[in-house]
Amino acid sequence: MTSREIIAELSRLSHQERREIVKQILSIEEEAELLTDCDRRANEHFLMLDAMEAEDEQASAG
Repeated sequence: MTSREIIAELSRLSHQERREIVKQILSIEEEAELLTDCDRRANEHFLMLDAMEAEDEQASAG
């Protein structure tokens, strides 16, 4: 399977499946610790954005 084929399939995977793939890739990279830290911080920010969007949705609905 080529990298292009793999990339094309990523959008069909669930969030959890994509997270597992990211974890696996990070574990084999030389800079795994740095990349893992970046991934953790990005995930924290995505969670904050999700919370902010939920608050906005509640505010506009009520």
